[in-house]
Amino acid sequence: MTPQTESHIVPEISSQVRLPDYCIGIFKSCLTKSALKKAIKKQRIKVNGEIASTATYIKGGENITITLPEETKPTKKLIFPIQVLFEDEYLAVINKPAGILVSGNSFMTITNALEQNLKKSILEDSAKLQPVHRLDYATTGVLLIGKTSSSIRMLNKMFEDKQVKKIYYAISIGKMAKSGEINNDIDNKKAITNYTVKESVQSERFEKLNLVKLEPKTGRRHQLRKHLSSVGNPILGDRDYGIDGLILKGKGLYLHAYSLEFIHPFSNQPIHVSANLPEKFKKIFPDIKDLF
Repeated sequence: MTPQTESHIVPEISSQVRLPDYCIGIFKSCLTKSALKKAIKKQRIKVNGEIASTATYIKGGENITITLPEETKPTKKLIFPIQVLFEDEYLAVINKPAGILVSGNSFMTITNALEQNLKKSILEDSAKLQPVHRLDYATTGVLLIGKTSSSIRMLNKMFEDKQVKKIYYAISIGKMAKSGEINNDIDNKKAITNYTVKESVQSERFEKLNLVKLEPKTGRRHQLRKHLSSVGNPILGDRDYGIDGLILKGKGLYLHAYSLEFIHPFSNQPIHVSANLPEKFKKIFPDIKDLF
């Protein structure tokens, strides 16, 4: 397998920045921050000929090289239709179904299915179609895709700078205050989620089920699931953070990424994209359309 190497000379920059933050969107073979961190961990990135780490700072003038094994394309093509909610030459938004990974080493991933569902950008810096954030395997809903190197870089920066407003809906278990803020740290890092209960119904097994609007102010791993569990109201169907004896099996996780709102990084137009709640939500809350 022939390795492929890309190099980049850092221009003059106003202030030093960590290597993974600087390199987002620069190397076509490694466009996202998570991919860069993986390459750094495997010692595939060098700065001025020296193996780099995530703690390496870029100050300007450095020669950064990345060497990766040649990508092997799968011998078979993944046939997996996905609903496209928005698309232009720079980015797209899709509706992710449950039960599929966003990315990873598996054949069955959203990343592998993008090529057949989206149009490749005709712009000069067109890149491999790339999700710019993550949703859990069991979570449904809106997922933002970058189509060019520059858009991937800018969208990543917008997420880091909290310039993308995300709204989720979940069905939680048990009595719950009408609204509030959950600010319990996750992995020793600050984590904040605002919630509003839109409607509640009585349940013989779960006492109460609540349709909850969730607005995460930070982006920690499993934040919404951990936060609702921490206040005694785990998400229905959550096998990892649920309450023993109250795990609903066979119906999946009742967590849905409902909408994304942001300013388009190139057209400067406001973008607001939403994905309808799954049918399984409507079976518990049949009047759901009246709540929006």
